[in-house]
Amino acid sequence: MITIRKKLLLYFLVFVVLFNVVSYSIYASSRQLVNEYHKSFQGFLLLNEISQQSAALYEGVNSYAIEREKSSLEKAKAAQMVLLENKERIEATNTADIQPESMTMYQEMMDTLVEESDKTIQAIQTEAVDEYPGHLREVRNVSGYVQEATLAYLNLELNEYQRFYDQMEKRNTAFKHFIISLFVSTLLLAVFMALWFSRGITKPIHTLTKAAAEMSAGRLDGPDVSVPTRDEIHQLGESFNQMRRDMRRFIEEIKEKAALNQWLKELELKQLQNQINPHFLFNTLNTVKQMSYLEDAPMTTQLIESVSSLLRYSLGDLQKSVTLADEVAAVESYFAIQETRFSDRVSFHLSVEEQCLPISMPALILQPIVENAFIHGIENREEGGEISVVVTSSRTQAVIEVKDNGAGIDRETLQKLREGGKAAEHTGHSTGIGLENVIKRLHLFYKEKGSFSISSTEGMGTTVQIRIPFYEGRGIG
Repeated sequence: MITIRKKLLLYFLVFVVLFNVVSYSIYASSRQLVNEYHKSFQGFLLLNEISQQSAALYEGVNSYAIEREKSSLEKAKAAQMVLLENKERIEATNTADIQPESMTMYQEMMDTLVEESDKTIQAIQTEAVDEYPGHLREVRNVSGYVQEATLAYLNLELNEYQRFYDQMEKRNTAFKHFIISLFVSTLLLAVFMALWFSRGITKPIHTLTKAAAEMSAGRLDGPDVSVPTRDEIHQLGESFNQMRRDMRRFIEEIKEKAALNQWLKELELKQLQNQINPHFLFNTLNTVKQMSYLEDAPMTTQLIESVSSLLRYSLGDLQKSVTLADEVAAVESYFAIQETRFSDRVSFHLSVEEQCLPISMPALILQPIVENAFIHGIENREEGGEISVVVTSSRTQAVIEVKDNGAGIDRETLQKLREGGKAAEHTGHSTGIGLENVIKRLHLFYKEKGSFSISSTEGMGTTVQIRIPFYEGRGIG
């Protein structure tokens, strides 16, 4: 199967290779022209510098002969050094139409100019009055010859540069026609390939869109959609056909199950009618509480009252929000029940800042965490343990911390809880709500504005921390 991605990659690869080849050809040709121009221009500069240094050498020697100043001597020496360097450079320069014999004579004149300037300087320094005027005239004459020869060579270079410029103009014209032709041909090729490629995609998509519109209108019968290409759209067409066949089959199955569902609802209604009414249970507990009060059993009365309060709260609507005060009351009821059962084996501590009590939060968040700490942390320990609930406030949020010194949680289970997964089957005594349920409802209620964290060390205990913002809450339904 040739996928759409492979087709696109192939098309782009063709265009990339084509443009790279053309771009490199243009670059190589342009680079060649630049190199030729650079060499020609370097020749101009070198010849011009030789002419200037020849004149400067004569001026320096002449000034030294007249004024006998050190600066004139330094100027002459500097001109000599540059002239000798240029003599070496001109041997490696590709000068046009200059015969080797002429170039040799040109270099010899530069050597003669340097030698005569040295002789003139030496005669001046030795006060050979009868010798240095002749050497000075020779320096002037040779300098003039060098400058005249330089002008002649520059003229030859200009003639060669004119021919080079004419060739460059012809190349530029050819490049212009080539680029226009390349642009037109590439544009036509791109348009053709785009039309051909898009037609292979849009036509089957149009067919699928039409079939989908018919299916959304409720017409599930009809022939299968045919997609001739062998790419992802073909697979999409096959999946669409299979989906339509499955929908027809599911509709038939739904019709067959309709009667069965009706019967199941009737059966479920009868089952609900046979369950104990929560109000009946509350009334019964109240009756038992009154009897224990009449029999002067205050601890039994308190226990029954705590059980009734916790049961009434746990059977409430989890979709509605409550206040932190309601959650604390449920925890106090749970504490009272467990302290009655386990006496001195279990110690509970509760500390809540009053300004946090009106905070709105989901129902049944705090009590399941405390119950989880009791069941999995300290219930099975012979020496018992402690559970503390501390609620403090910061500038913008309340911090709820539930801490125990029980058995702790192993790393694997702790990692699953932090990732929001189901760590283990919950076996709660009261609500049957596990930590994973608490985490999910906190996320639904507060989104990113609240946080839940858990830390634990095996054998040392577990700490659960919840941060909730100070603002009017809402339900999670």
